[in-house]
Amino acid sequence: MPATALPVLYSFRRCPYAMRARLALLASGQRCELREVVLKNKPAEMLAASPEGTVPVLVLADGSVLAQSLEIMRWALGRSDPLRWLAPEAGTLDEMLALVTACDDGFKPELDRYKYPERFDGAAPAEARARGAQFLLRLEQRLAATPQLFGTEAALADAAVMPFVRQFAMVEPGWFAQQPWPQLRAWLAGWTASALFERAMHKHAPWRSGEAGVVFPS
Repeated sequence: MPATALPVLYSFRRCPYAMRARLALLASGQRCELREVVLKNKPAEMLAASPEGTVPVLVLADGSVLAQSLEIMRWALGRSDPLRWLAPEAGTLDEMLALVTACDDGFKPELDRYKYPERFDGAAPAEARARGAQFLLRLEQRLAATPQLFGTEAALADAAVMPFVRQFAMVEPGWFAQQPWPQLRAWLAGWTASALFERAMHKHAPWRSGEAGVVFPS
């Protein structure tokens, strides 16, 4: 990749990990060349950069590769953080990262068993839903104190956790709407109705080898 080239982001629109990476890139204003991936036909270029084959993958201009969504978020915000996503009004960066870890390591496995029980031997989706709900109750309690997870303004934790809460809510919308989580629902609705989320979720045609990707943010 030429030294003057933009970083290349391999992304998949509906992947919550890719969503959080795109949100951070938007918040930072860090531009990249976005290449929308078809997961059933992953580009050879992406697999060469990251053989694990998961999205997002960010290939920097010097050829180094960031293959974890949180790593991409911190890289982008470390370069530019005009919204102060790394410096929340309430709490610390370490506390935000701890909450994101609880989401990724605790909540996400239960979400998968709830949403995709056919992928797991002996999975009981109702039990997975109940275990996942414990994490959502934790978020509800935080949001009862402040409109965002770490204060009045959004920060890294909100953008990192929200895509997974959204996915959980979409499994059984009627059930989710009946749970005693009014603050969580308001927080989620605010995020999904935001201009930032709309930009992050803009549809792009799948990238094909030899073509230029899309400059993102545009």
